[in-house]
Amino acid sequence: MGDPKYSRKKSARPRNPWQRNLLKEELELVGSFGLRNKKELHVASTELSRIRKQARQLLAATTEIRTAREPVLLTSLSRKGIVTDDATLDNVLALNVSNFLERRLQTIVLRKGLARTPHQARQLVTHGHIAIGNNRINIPSYTVTRDEEPLVKITDGSTFVLQEIVVPEPKSDTYGNPDEKEELESKEKPVEEKTEAKEEAKEKTEAKEEAKEKTEAKEEVK
Repeated sequence: MGDPKYSRKKSARPRNPWQRNLLKEELELVGSFGLRNKKELHVASTELSRIRKQARQLLAATTEIRTAREPVLLTSLSRKGIVTDDATLDNVLALNVSNFLERRLQTIVLRKGLARTPHQARQLVTHGHIAIGNNRINIPSYTVTRDEEPLVKITDGSTFVLQEIVVPEPKSDTYGNPDEKEELESKEKPVEEKTEAKEEAKEKTEAKEEAKEKTEAKEEVK
């Protein structure tokens, strides 16, 4: 294995990472898209900066260069589902980081209703429960193209499907599960029995004391 060619960092940290508004925005994006850490967010931000830079360069380029390169950029973004087919360079400049995060496989799984939360979607992808066509993909950050999006599905024979198919037991309106009702009744019975036993013992004690007092009173009269 040789040295990697044209290797470069895929992400760049913000220049002022401790701004209050920036920290709040990053936290919301990490939570809403179920990202593992801020590095995944920085990767998407760097890709957005690269695309916007290309769009600005094309706007400032000559007519010949723009005519040759603009369709290539727009076609690439349209194929990935980031922009529409009739988008222009102005639409590219209006993109934000959420447009790129929406095309992640993890987000597509959530949007298609295959998972309940972003974190569950990430777990399904990582554990190999998600496939695109016949290919199993276990990379949450995989960019799903517009043609691949209808092919995203749960893999055949996935244990996750078997767990979701299980029908829950019917629940009662008052106690919930019928088994819980029996448990509650069995717990209530010993408590009631103990209470009744205490009351009976108390009544017997009071009766003995009354009889004793009557006996003592008779002896005093004699």
